[in-house]
Amino acid sequence: MSEHQHQHGDDCECGQDHEHEEHVFIVSDDEGIEREMVMVYTFESENNVYAVLLDRNDPEADGVIFRIEEENEEAFLVGIEDDAEWDRVTAIYEEIARTENEAK
Repeated sequence: MSEHQHQHGDDCECGQDHEHEEHVFIVSDDEGIEREMVMVYTFESENNVYAVLLDRNDPEADGVIFRIEEENEEAFLVGIEDDAEWDRVTAIYEEIARTENEAK
């Protein structure tokens, strides 16, 4: 997946009301196919913030997790290359999703 700029997010603490905004990103996969993805959730782990994105046109498809990195007061979505980091954040997100599904 390629990197994409993020202007604001639900947890960006910029003082603006993002409750009704939909955060859409164009994400290219390994084959260069672009998809519109919507940020649906953010969470923290080991001093990093992660974003979960779903395909805007296929919300039932599996989500994708990116790490949010900041540089010069700009935030970017970065693909997770490290297997240990990937395993850790997917386990965290699966637990969050399981807990939310039980609450419904």
